[in-house]
Amino acid sequence: MPGGGAFCAWDFGVKHGDIKVLGSASYAAPLFSTLILVASGAGQADWRIAFACILITGGGVLAAKDLLFAPACREEKTDK
Repeated sequence: MPGGGAFCAWDFGVKHGDIKVLGSASYAAPLFSTLILVASGAGQADWRIAFACILITGGGVLAAKDLLFAPACREEKTDK
């Protein structure tokens, strides 16, 4: 069920959402799963986990750089 639900959610996002946002947000999945494991006691937080979380977050920011650092006001391009 979790795999099928994830596939359906991804399919819906690709078809109806912004693919750039979806791709950037996908970096959050391993981060959240790691934090849930540590919070539930199934994993132990140490410097390697913190470093991995920093790398994951950096990858997400790098993937979303056009979305995060774009000018606040963009002019619409019109074809004439």
